This record gives sequence, structure tokens and C-alpha cells, in this order.
Amino acid sequence: MDCKEALPLLHEYMDGGLEGKESVQLKEHLLACPDCRRRLQEFEKVEALVAAWPHPPVPDGLTQRIMDALPPAKRQNRGYRWIRKHPAASVAAVFFAVMLSSFMTAWDNDRDLIVKGTDLESVVIQGHTVVVPAGKKVSGNLTVEGGTVQVDGDVEGNVVVIDGSVVQASTAHISGQVKQIDEAFSWMWYKMNQWVSQVSDTP
Repeated sequence: MDCKEALPLLHEYMDGGLEGKESVQLKEHLLACPDCRRRLQEFEKVEALVAAWPHPPVPDGLTQRIMDALPPAKRQNRGYRWIRKHPAASVAAVFFAVMLSSFMTAWDNDRDLIVKGTDLESVVIQGHTVVVPAGKKVSGNLTVEGGTVQVDGDVEGNVVVIDGSVVQASTAHISGQVKQIDEAFSWMWYKMNQWVSQVSDTP
């Protein structure tokens, strides 16, 4: 062991925390090295002076005044503790809240008239009313959002009306089902099913 290796170990040696092989090597080095022995003696003198230094008196009530001056410890609310204990459920709840918020925003924004279908050539749009005239035929499904569907002719498929109404004349013929979605929850369920079907159809 040389002086560079011995110097960092002197304080640990003085504290009695140096053991094993390093302790033996340091003792052997101190026997052979007068410089390191002198350093050790200087360290011991400084430590003795510090230990002999009189401790200043602590004023009465100082500890209590310091404790009173400290800000009160923040109490974690139960919700925060529950989130830390159940991270997966918390993520699912946040995801549901975000999805619900986006669906409700879309529900509020879906006030414009939207007409969807594979065959819209026979359809007549008058303001917010979608008319299938008498003697005309729509091949396939007809979906209308934010308006009224007036069926006087034929629809060979389903008629879906979201946030609107269906008026069917006595001369009309609809081969499929008539679905009227007025509530936000029903609309959200319809949108989710539509999204799932689009994803499943994606190659």
C-alpha cells in the first residue's frame, strides 16, 4: 500500500470502521511511512480539539420554536392514496373519462346534417330533412345524423337516424330496420360499434 491508497483510509481507521485486509495493510504502511504517521497524529489532534470544544448552551424552548415555525406536514387525501395503490384502475378510469369527454364533445358537435349511404342518387335534401321521394328507391342502408328522414319511396336496407326523427308515408317501404338514436349513451354505443367494425374491416 502506498501513501495515495493510505490517505483516504485514515479517517475510517480513526473511527474504528476499518477491518480485514485493508486494516492490516494500513497498519503495516503506518509502521513504514513517517509521513502518514504524522498525518494520522495531526488528524487525532484535530479530533481531540473538536471533542474538547465546549458546546454552546441551547436556549430554553428553541427546539419547540423551530418545530412551530416549520410548515405543517401535508396530508395526502384518500383519493391520492387510492390512486397510488391501484395504478391500473386509475389509468382505466382516466381513459374512460377521456373517452366519455370526447364522445360527449362529438355528440354536441354533431348538430350538422350528415347523410351516409351507398346509394344517395334518389335522395333529396331540403334543409335538415332528407326525403326519399315516392316512386324512388334507395339500395342499401341510409344513415342520417342531425335531421329528419321522410320516406315516401323504398329503402332496401336499414334506416338509422341519430338525433332526429323518421317520418314514413303509407306508400313507403323499408326492407330493413328503422333505428332512431336520440340519447347520448345510445349514440356513444352506436359510435363504438361503428369504430369497431371499421377497425375489424381494416386489412
